[in-house]
Amino acid sequence: MQINEEQFKKVVLDSGIVTRSVLDEMVKKAEESKQKLSDVLLSDGKISETDLKRMEAYVLEIPFVSLLKKKIDFSILSLIPEPIARNHNIIAYEKSDVGLEVAMLDVDDLPMIDFIKKRSGERILPRITDSASIKAALVQYRKSLQADFDNIIQKETLSLNTDVNKKEGEKTEAELKALAEDLPVIKIVDSLIFHAILQNTSDIHIEPGEKELIVRYRIDGILHDAMILDKNTGPGITTRIKVLANLKLDEKRLPQDGRFKIEQNGEKISFRVSTLPTFYGEKTVIRILKESSHGFSLDSLGFHGEGLERIHESLKQRIGMVLATGPTGSGKTTTLYTMLDILNRPEVNISTVEDPIEYQMPRVNQTQVKPEIGLTFANGLRSLLRQDPDIMMVGEIRDGETASLAINAALTGHLVLSTIHTNSAAGAIPRMIDMGVLPFLIISTVKTIIAQRLVRKLTANKEKYFLSKDEIKNLAKLVDLDRMLKMLKDEKLIGPDDTWEQVPFYKPVKSAESSDGYSNRIGIHEVLKVTTSIKELIIRGSSQDEIEEQAKREGMMTILEDGVFQAVLGMTSLEEVFRVVSE
Repeated sequence: MQINEEQFKKVVLDSGIVTRSVLDEMVKKAEESKQKLSDVLLSDGKISETDLKRMEAYVLEIPFVSLLKKKIDFSILSLIPEPIARNHNIIAYEKSDVGLEVAMLDVDDLPMIDFIKKRSGERILPRITDSASIKAALVQYRKSLQADFDNIIQKETLSLNTDVNKKEGEKTEAELKALAEDLPVIKIVDSLIFHAILQNTSDIHIEPGEKELIVRYRIDGILHDAMILDKNTGPGITTRIKVLANLKLDEKRLPQDGRFKIEQNGEKISFRVSTLPTFYGEKTVIRILKESSHGFSLDSLGFHGEGLERIHESLKQRIGMVLATGPTGSGKTTTLYTMLDILNRPEVNISTVEDPIEYQMPRVNQTQVKPEIGLTFANGLRSLLRQDPDIMMVGEIRDGETASLAINAALTGHLVLSTIHTNSAAGAIPRMIDMGVLPFLIISTVKTIIAQRLVRKLTANKEKYFLSKDEIKNLAKLVDLDRMLKMLKDEKLIGPDDTWEQVPFYKPVKSAESSDGYSNRIGIHEVLKVTTSIKELIIRGSSQDEIEEQAKREGMMTILEDGVFQAVLGMTSLEEVFRVVSE
């Protein structure tokens, strides 16, 4: 269904939203850039998406619908599975004797209409809608599933309590296995996992208390209470998870680690399980890893400008070491995998030794550390060197032996990527010296050190504001204002004559899409290049602060400065940056 351009122009003019002179200018621009007139009007902000969709609907003689305040029956909504609805921007919202009404952004998506027709067995009646309506309807999937999930938990917990209360004291392994195979327990654990995946949870915490069992989800780096269950459900849930992860069921006094995999909607998901004895029973933590979570680029991870150029420069080297630093859960491994993806070419042999293997990469030889049988990082790395690798990734440098082997590998013609636990890029130098690595070996091998944290991203629905004089004074206590302002001007984020009073920042706004105004995360980084002057400081035994000051003089943007930079871009808020980078 092609839109008649002349008819569309007439409708735009009749609406009064755009004047004739502006429309002529937009038509000329569309012809020059070989774009649709509607796309140019939208990208230049001359018309809102809702008005545009209403006009397109009028020209095509297809009804326009808004789903913003419409409560959709879940039995109708679920006729289109949530992943398909999200990926194709299509919502089933009403069913009648005439057929099934579906709201779409693109009514030309005929294969999708045909797919839904076959799936539902209904006549499909396409309707045009806008992005805000699609988002509002997608939230209803989550709410309906939440209600459904709560029903399962309540119903199954009641039936479970009666069973668990029958037996007191220690259970044998056979009794525990029977408990784990009990239908209510299976339903509860399946629901816990399914709901966690739906909410993009990275970790599930199942914590026994004195009178209750608390389940918490870590979403975008922050723990949220998911639900509170009866304490009696604890042993059954823990045992079920142990069965899935192939752990010893009757071992409750020692910590255990295991893993399992499932496939959901064609996506492979790995789970790492850790159990730990506590005063009130075993605490279980499940780390969720989506194996298909790759295809990142350094730009999409938050790298930019000088820092991005430094990383690309270091990846062109045939020898040396690139280090990623930061606390647990700061995205170091994702950064390393992204770099490996850039380096992954047919002419090079890439080998890794990891704990655990978080993402599986084609054409990369990945080895899992198993300390219980003697396969440590050091032993794995020693064996890798006999496998003729060009590029190696060591999951983490934890001790002097691994550090020494990694340094020697970098000295003998390999490019080595690894992570190390420090708070800043400059802090990696004294950490390595503390592990027993000699300073002259560090300057011979280490090319680039990246430090990073993850901050939550603001949703599109955010509020712009400017700092007051008092807020600027407070910011001056944390950041060198003149240096920061120069960086913002150099990156052309603000005008050449702008002052701090004219620099825009953004606040989160609660919406149907997000209860706190944030969704997903992005990295903030500092990229330290080991230059000649920094090598001299390392040989002289200079402090971490002196190395950092020199790096700043040579153009390094610190994590905090990069956080402010991302806040000005509108990616995150200043409050979120200060929460994550606590000095």
